[in-house]
Order: sequence, then structure tokens, then C-alpha cells
Amino acid sequence: MSDVLEFAGVSVVRGGKTLLDGVDWQVKEGERWVVMGPNGAGKTTLLQIAGGRMHPTRGVAGILEEVLGAVDVFELRPRIGLASAALAGQIPDDETVLNVVVTASYGMTGRWREKYEKLDERRAFNLLHEWGMSTFMNRRFSSLSEGERKRVQIARALMTDPELLLLDEPAAGLDLSGREDLLFRLGELARDEEAPAMVLVTHHLEEVPTGFTHALLLRDGGVVASGPIDEVFTEEHLSTAFDLPVELRREGGRYSATARRS
Repeated sequence: MSDVLEFAGVSVVRGGKTLLDGVDWQVKEGERWVVMGPNGAGKTTLLQIAGGRMHPTRGVAGILEEVLGAVDVFELRPRIGLASAALAGQIPDDETVLNVVVTASYGMTGRWREKYEKLDERRAFNLLHEWGMSTFMNRRFSSLSEGERKRVQIARALMTDPELLLLDEPAAGLDLSGREDLLFRLGELARDEEAPAMVLVTHHLEEVPTGFTHALLLRDGGVVASGPIDEVFTEEHLSTAFDLPVELRREGGRYSATARRS
């Protein structure tokens, strides 16, 4: 398997503050990764580099066998699907759901004067159907519930048939029903052998879908543990990452944790 991501000594310093500190990390084809850690651990910064939207201050970041700094990121980015609150915030309030998805073809967040092939619109519709949103195709994106928006964002991220799918806290802000529906769908995607390599960022164990194979734990910009998910999600590693004695539970392929009280 070839490397989808290969970070060597990646550090990011902004305003004198170290956001990432010497991160070594490899993601291979077919792997599904969870990146977890407390607030301020460097998760979003790591994802921005993986998406070709930020360059490291030091170290080498390889993405899809290209090296940041030696590749045109505007040619690289279409090969990467991204769903994040920051990207969703760029979508015009009056944009229709179908247009939110189809405009990913040109890397746009709103439909202007560009024309799309019927094939593009058909693919967008099919993706919306797969994520349970085809009946909403003519609705305004801004009128959707948070759970509905998250599903549309993921359909959009898959529009270009990416080689890498990045999901930044996809279950954040969802109620129990919306979260469980989304996690079920993400678990189905994770088990699809035709799906791209996936990286999902969260700081809640309860938001980790089934089917994910690997995990990266961060704290203060550094790596606490990295590797197969069951080897990383241990009480010892989680306690170190969150600076809290943790009691871990695993049932039906899902994880949860609470503070351990003596």
C-alpha cells in the first residue's frame, strides 16, 4: 500500500506558539484514522496541513505522494475531500442543496456562471440519495437542520471521488438521533473497500464510528500514541492525552469513557 499521508517532523508555529511539535505520521491506502485529543491539542491544524491548506513551519508533509511546498496546492486539493464547519460557513445562505454538492466539481462553494455537465448533476443527486438527502435537493442549505447539513457536507466532500477524505468533527452539535444516524452512515462508508482513505477529527470517543482502523492521539501539539485503534485507545493513553484518569468501555465496536473516581 502506498502512503496517502506521510508527515516527518512536522511542526507549526504561529505567533510564537507551537501548534504542532515534531509530528511523525503515516496514513496508507484503505486506512480509516481517528485523530483525537483535547481542545488545543493541534487536531484542526493537523487536518489543515493534510488538506493542503496550511504549510508546516518545519518538517516535511507528504500528501498523495506530493510534497507541500513543491506542488501546486490548487491541483492537489481536488484530490482531497473535506467536510468542516469552516468550509460550510463559506456557502451562500441561498444556495440550494444540489448546488452545494455539485459546485465541489470546480472547488467552488457557490454556483455562479459556470456550467456543469448533466453527469456532474447526476453524481451529485446520487450522492445526496446515498446520504438520505435527495428529497432536499431544491431546499436552501441554510434552512436545513445541523444533522442534515452535515450529511450534505459529506456528500459534497465525496463529489470529486477523492483519494483522501477529511472530516473535521462531523458529529459536533448534533442531538442523539442525528449523531447516531450520521455515525451509522460513516461506519458503512468506512467498511466500503472502494471508499478513500479517511481521517476523522473529534475529541469525543462516543463520536468514533465503527469500522475505523487506526487512531492518533495528540496533546499540546505532540503525539501521545499512534497505530491500530485498539492499541491506541487504552485507559493509559487516553488518561495521558486528556490529563485525567479515564475508565474506558468498548461495546459493539463503539467506545465511551468517563473519569475514573477513586
